Amino acid sequence: MEPSDLTVDSLEEEATLACDAKGIPSPQYRWSLNGTLINLSTDSRRRLSGGNLVIRSLDRAQDGGIYQCTAFNPQGAILSRRASLQFAYLNLKTQTRSAVSVREGQGVVLLCGTPSYAGDLSFAWVFNEYPYFVQQDNRRFVSQETGNLYIAKVEPSDVGNYTCVVVNRITKGKVLSSPTPLPKIEVHFSDMVPAAKGSVVTLECFALGNPVPEITWRRANGVPFPSKVKMKNSNVVLEIPSFQQEDAGGYECVAENKMGKNTVQGRLSFHAKPQWVQTMRDNALSIEERLFWECKANGKPKPSYSWLKNGELLAAEDRIQIENGALTISSVNLSDAGMYQCVAENKHGIIYFSAELVVLASPPDFSRSPLRALLKAKTGSTVIMECRPQAFPTAISMWRKGNEPVQSSERITLLPDGTLRITNVTKMDGGNYACLARNQFGAASTTGRLLVTDPTQIIQGPVDMEIIVGESIVLPCQISCDPALDVSFSWAFNGQLLSNLDQHYEHVGGSTSGDLMIRNIQLKHAGKYVCVVDTDVESLSAAAILIVKGPPGAPDGVTVEEITDSTAQLSWRPGQDNGSPITSYIIQAKTAFTVGWQAVNTVPEVIDGNTLTATVVDLNAWVEYEFRVLARNSVGVGEPSPASLKTRTEDAVPDTAPTDVGGGGGSKSELVITWEPVPEDLQNGDGFGYIIAFRPLGEVNWTHAVTSIPSQSRYVYRNESIPPFSPFSVKVGAYNTKGQGPFSPVTIVFSAENGETLNRITSSKQKLTFSGETVGYRFRLYNDISFCGYFQNCRWLFSVLLAVIYPFLTGHIFDILQNVQESIMQFSFYSKFKVKHVL
Repeated sequence: MEPSDLTVDSLEEEATLACDAKGIPSPQYRWSLNGTLINLSTDSRRRLSGGNLVIRSLDRAQDGGIYQCTAFNPQGAILSRRASLQFAYLNLKTQTRSAVSVREGQGVVLLCGTPSYAGDLSFAWVFNEYPYFVQQDNRRFVSQETGNLYIAKVEPSDVGNYTCVVVNRITKGKVLSSPTPLPKIEVHFSDMVPAAKGSVVTLECFALGNPVPEITWRRANGVPFPSKVKMKNSNVVLEIPSFQQEDAGGYECVAENKMGKNTVQGRLSFHAKPQWVQTMRDNALSIEERLFWECKANGKPKPSYSWLKNGELLAAEDRIQIENGALTISSVNLSDAGMYQCVAENKHGIIYFSAELVVLASPPDFSRSPLRALLKAKTGSTVIMECRPQAFPTAISMWRKGNEPVQSSERITLLPDGTLRITNVTKMDGGNYACLARNQFGAASTTGRLLVTDPTQIIQGPVDMEIIVGESIVLPCQISCDPALDVSFSWAFNGQLLSNLDQHYEHVGGSTSGDLMIRNIQLKHAGKYVCVVDTDVESLSAAAILIVKGPPGAPDGVTVEEITDSTAQLSWRPGQDNGSPITSYIIQAKTAFTVGWQAVNTVPEVIDGNTLTATVVDLNAWVEYEFRVLARNSVGVGEPSPASLKTRTEDAVPDTAPTDVGGGGGSKSELVITWEPVPEDLQNGDGFGYIIAFRPLGEVNWTHAVTSIPSQSRYVYRNESIPPFSPFSVKVGAYNTKGQGPFSPVTIVFSAENGETLNRITSSKQKLTFSGETVGYRFRLYNDISFCGYFQNCRWLFSVLLAVIYPFLTGHIFDILQNVQESIMQFSFYSKFKVKHVL
């Protein structure tokens, strides 16, 4: 962190100039004022806080000026940028001016008269009394460059007293000025205006006149203003933020009214402080090596360069060359170590960049790079032993095997950097080796042993295999190797190391075997397996492809392409065959009326593995279906596809008649007809109901009745003219909004019977007469004269068919009279009647 220019109030008690640098060891700091070193040990008002300079009890005479920080440690010193400390002030000289007379419609200028100052100023004008400030518009303008008030066209309302207010950040003051009418453009910019890169450039242009002139701006080259340019105060002020090279050039202000126009022109020139485009890095060189540093900076005008060493100007000499931003030291020595700064400067600013040069000088040292105590190599390989001590300058090396120097040969090479290389190594090359290194500061050596071993071989590796899901296998990996070697086994699957084995994998085998067992193989285990054998001297591998076959994967994208009242055309996309080609597909369907998924009939009846469309047949009309597809291969049937969207078949005329049509019973003069309702999934459409047709047995014309309740299962026809127990031909059909469906087969149903009558009752005999077809009798014997229901306090006495019954009970006679018809034998029911006990 470097110090910045600072403007303070003269009433302030303290000011701080920042300075912070990094280094090892941590740097110390000193400061200079106007080029003279500040003695902080004897200065009670100034002290250091870290690297920052803190000044108390500020005094303009003693403390104002140019400051510069120097950071230093045993490695060297660097300078910061220069920074100014100035005290804000504003010397006000109030002067009462005489009244000014001006004609209405004439222009006028009230001069503020800028006082001496330090710090930024702003200007305003008070009309008559504070706080009524003059409001700027297209007729009135206050220049922030000079402070003058310009009135283009005076009106009666302008008469009064004007006070100029000059403000800086700290102080305010007032001054009166006299008017100066001028018949031309009163505010304009210079012929040449310098502008710094990145700054905000403001151009002012104001004219007097009646009518009030209109101000417009344009560039001399005719190029439109970029969008960043702003017009302010009725176009009087042109503001260009973040000034760049392309903004430089000619500018023109035009003031015009109906009386004429006037024009002023000027140029904006671009200038820029230096900015780094290339810098250097810290460097550590061995003694007698060459240093080259180069720094480059942009700026306008083009910056000049100089170099500092430890804060002092560096001059060229025999070993040191300085050319523009380049520094070259041909052969560095210990005295060249230190902190260097490249300085780039033009009239608009100065910048510094720092780097450290470390010069190294030491005898050879193998503590960081000794030879391996034991180096193993297989016969026939290439051995490389490096001799790289830390030494400045670089040491000269030589090798010995045992007590004999190593000489270069067809297989042995001594490289310039001290490396020993032996190709096609044999067991004769084994032994103890030593490297000796020396420079002008001393010598050192390092030793190690070379052990040459027999090559390792994989005698049984994994082979390509095909396996079925759920089975288990062992992939072999067995070797022969030199007993002096340390051996480790690892397996990779599809390029990834099997480091964390799950329940499917297990390493099995002894010291020379790295077999891999895979249990309960799944489809995810298919791929390339590589057994890797690592020893001290080499790495071997053997690979195999494992193909896992399983049931096919689920098909996808099941779509109902077309649907009718009984068929649906489907298409789908195949899933993975999982190692075995798909041989066929199975289609299943589900409705709200089925339990789970059911296989359906298709066309073609057998869908082969190359077919991806089929038509489902024998569907029920007006039923919402979902479909799914399963694939089959030689291993089995795979998972089902996701279900298709629910799709309803078209409606159709009913094709199913009610079943179990029958009836009988009921009350006198009734014909009761019953049937089993048609299930909802067979109703084939909306508006479902039943048509009941009946006629007396032997007649031709049918009587029809209709019910629109799909769940109804009983119909009662009542007519007083119906004879008891009279046979009727009966059939029941179905209908819906599409039309009428088939009738059930005709069946015979009898009308209701009459109840029994008791003609004569005695204490010893009862005679019953009744009408109706009788096929048998069943009597209950009651123990009292109260009513006995069929299932309470009663017991059956006996049952007979078509017979006169004389019970064995003493004193009771049941005389049954009957009229039997031949045709009644086909019906299976009992006539039941109650008999009361007579005392």
